[in-house]
Amino acid sequence: MESTNRKLIRPSLNELKDQMNPRRTNTTAIPQKKSAPPDQTNAENFYYMKQMQSKTPMVIVMKDGETIEGIIEWYDKTCLKVNREGAPNLLIFKPNIKYMHKA
Repeated sequence: MESTNRKLIRPSLNELKDQMNPRRTNTTAIPQKKSAPPDQTNAENFYYMKQMQSKTPMVIVMKDGETIEGIIEWYDKTCLKVNREGAPNLLIFKPNIKYMHKA
């Protein structure tokens, strides 16, 4: 009797795991967490620049109910400078503003 060298064919361990758990077919695609939104959208800066360039008359309503009418000359992180006609110019702190709109 002649014996021949036979190679035993077995499935790999990974193939068996894939057959046992069909949901885990693609192990390379790991879901990534969503990135946090940016801290600043620059929408406020864009709005102020647009109103300053067009010299739009604005009405600023303060938290105490007082209304101020004028044109925004400049702004920074904490305040606005408003030019008023027939009245002194004002430096208004943003936390004191309730809302503003075009006149």
